[in-house]
Amino acid sequence: MVRITDVARRAGVSPSTVSYALSGKRPISAETRRRVEAAARELGYRPQSGARAHGGVKILAVAAPLHGGVHGPAMMRLTQSVVTAARGYDHDVLLLTHEEGLTRVEGSALVDALLVTDIGLHDPRLPLVRSLDHPVVLLGLPADPRGLTCVDLDYRAAGEVCVHHLARLGHRTVALAGSPPAVYLRETASARRLVEGFTAAAHQHGLASSVHPAEPSPAAARTLADRLLRARPAPTAVVVQNDPLVEPLVTAFRQLGMRIPEDLSIMAVGADAPTAITSVTVPSAELGTRTVDLLMRKRTGTPVPDTTLLPPHLTERASTGPA
Repeated sequence: MVRITDVARRAGVSPSTVSYALSGKRPISAETRRRVEAAARELGYRPQSGARAHGGVKILAVAAPLHGGVHGPAMMRLTQSVVTAARGYDHDVLLLTHEEGLTRVEGSALVDALLVTDIGLHDPRLPLVRSLDHPVVLLGLPADPRGLTCVDLDYRAAGEVCVHHLARLGHRTVALAGSPPAVYLRETASARRLVEGFTAAAHQHGLASSVHPAEPSPAAARTLADRLLRARPAPTAVVVQNDPLVEPLVTAFRQLGMRIPEDLSIMAVGADAPTAITSVTVPSAELGTRTVDLLMRKRTGTPVPDTTLLPPHLTERASTGPA
């Protein structure tokens, strides 16, 4: 089957230009239109426009590969918010969990728009994303976001906010209990950017800081807690960016005789922080709504911002106190 990307390659233009030239949705120069139409004729391309001419197939795809280290409940909370927002636009949602999910809808009329999650700083999917003729929004901020539409929590600012809070309380040695190692190996943008903000703010305040990737199991939590307390100097505050690790780590510290927050302050950054923990909450519902709104605006040709970063909001609870 001839795809729109094949026509674009033959005509020497982008897939979106082919779409606009054949649909008339946007002004295209006469020369470019002739080149596109000639390439379409030569290849025998027939636009699958039946459904789109009547408002589209009304299906939004969410590319959410089931990578190691992805917290399932947090992903499902985000997906639920996307589904709810999509229904407001009379759209259904197709969940693509396979690593090659994007290639399965490339150049097809199966979906109207795409949301791509779990973005890496140098995500290998970005060249394909840039070639798609569908409206696309990324949930995450890659190292080079040029030409892309991105939405996320400002994770760098979240790391900074946590350290500013602890510095104000007088803490001089802080640690970050981070995501599983696989998340950092993939250069997942949310994890990497939070580390950047955490370490930069610690340097700004003259604090000693350390970062510790960790698996979210009770055994790993006990090992990490023991290692942190044996360090010299030992941290007086720990920030956790790993939802399922928070409670096991708190338990491990208490079993080792630490009182929270009298001996050790604990903070969390995530979608699932326990209600007793000082935290920056990832606003899954707002992120899902924002991405769907942007996708629908892009479908109608309405200009949208390139990057939308939601500011972090810290909720202070009983788990943090003076050093």
